[in-house]
Amino acid sequence: MPHIANPHFAQAVAASFAKQHAMALIRATLPVVDHGRTEIHIPHWEGIEQQHGFVHGGVVGMIADSAAGYAAMTQVSATASVLTVEYKMNLVAPADGDTLIARGQVVRPGRTLIVTKAEVFAVKNGHETLCALMQQTIMVMHGKAEKA
Repeated sequence: MPHIANPHFAQAVAASFAKQHAMALIRATLPVVDHGRTEIHIPHWEGIEQQHGFVHGGVVGMIADSAAGYAAMTQVSATASVLTVEYKMNLVAPADGDTLIARGQVVRPGRTLIVTKAEVFAVKNGHETLCALMQQTIMVMHGKAEKA
């Protein structure tokens, strides 16, 4: 059984997500928070489209970054916060669906750095199509709380 540094990680992640006004701006939700993984969902709407009618790659990057970052946050102590220091993303198909789902997961936990990944799926007519893959490095900031 994995060590859980913060038994209240789900509440901490939900509170942090609520502070991210950028997520509210794109109508994102956080329906899944498990130890080492999270999901962020967004509806496809005109305000996040690019010129071809697909969800903009920048928005795809936003939800991948946040989903993987919050997966990392599930594994740190209550007195630590997390910050993305690097990510690499491949857009492998157009983000063309009614909903996008970003699934973040911890690949390798660590005291200072956590390696994560995210997959983003476009859901259309109940069928999921992989549209992006991301690998990320998260820095654990011990003793540094988020902005109140």
